[in-house]
Amino acid sequence: MIIDCHGHYTTAPEPHQEFRRQQLAHFDDPSLSTPRAARISDDQIRDSIETNQLRLQRERGADLTIFSPRASAMAHHLGDSKVSQQWSGYCNDLIARVTGLYPENFIGVCQLPQSPGVSIIDSITELERCVTELGFIGCNLNPDPSGGHWTARPLIDHDWYPLYEKMVELDVPAMIHVSGSCNANFHATGAHYINADTTAFMQFLQGDLFKDFPSLRFIIPHGGGAVPYHWGRYRGLADMLQQPSLAEHVMKNVFFDTCVYHQPGINLLFEVIDIENILFGSEMVGAVRGIDPETGHYFDDTRRYVEALNLSDEDRYKVYEGNARRVYPRLDLALRAQDQ
Repeated sequence: MIIDCHGHYTTAPEPHQEFRRQQLAHFDDPSLSTPRAARISDDQIRDSIETNQLRLQRERGADLTIFSPRASAMAHHLGDSKVSQQWSGYCNDLIARVTGLYPENFIGVCQLPQSPGVSIIDSITELERCVTELGFIGCNLNPDPSGGHWTARPLIDHDWYPLYEKMVELDVPAMIHVSGSCNANFHATGAHYINADTTAFMQFLQGDLFKDFPSLRFIIPHGGGAVPYHWGRYRGLADMLQQPSLAEHVMKNVFFDTCVYHQPGINLLFEVIDIENILFGSEMVGAVRGIDPETGHYFDDTRRYVEALNLSDEDRYKVYEGNARRVYPRLDLALRAQDQ
């Protein structure tokens, strides 16, 4: 089985997008009519999925996608906590409908209703709802709800601990994933995403979070940002900061995906990072959708890069399936239930 750990509903039906526009317009001008929840039929969902994610999943040979709302549309910096709570609930309910229609192809991961400067309590409530009621297996966690201004406390701060306690209780991981950028210095997908991936890793290195939460698990997407390329820097910083080795201090709890869109980058990732810490992912349909003129293949067809590594059967299983089932225990339980 090939499990794609990183997929977003970037093709949600237009009524969903229109509700969001109306929601934000009403927030800016309360005299406008309060928007109603979008009416979206099963056929609209099928059309949006079968012509996009499901088609590409089949063409590229994947079997199951861990599926979440569109990351760039989380936009926690827009509106207020009530707006974010409503929007997150609608987005997660839509993901649940997708997974209900295609249970063998998609399984849900939720968006959290974060807002700058607001308690994490609403996120805890939504996480519990999505896991216990909707059957989701994890969440996306935005380390920067301010949208590029980085006003939130570091991920190792105790402000985050109530969420981590709930994650441990539910036995679910979080993918570290920022949203859109409102800071013109940081292009959303080209800079902000990669900055966040790299920043999160450094925060984990600086703290002792995993001493407090030994079973807490995070996936850092986009191949770990700049981390694998600068692995020696982080090994050296761990030594300078008098922290244990990265293998002991961070890498029992942190995992990277394969959303790296060229062969040399994948080669480096697998050379530097232990195979136990790599999960197959494509971010499809995501940030980079075009065809690479140098290869004639889509940039985000990441399976091609992994196949070119000529991994052993054991290592291929780990990357494509085994590691995902270990990092997402509820995924493993769901797959076992399907097999019965």
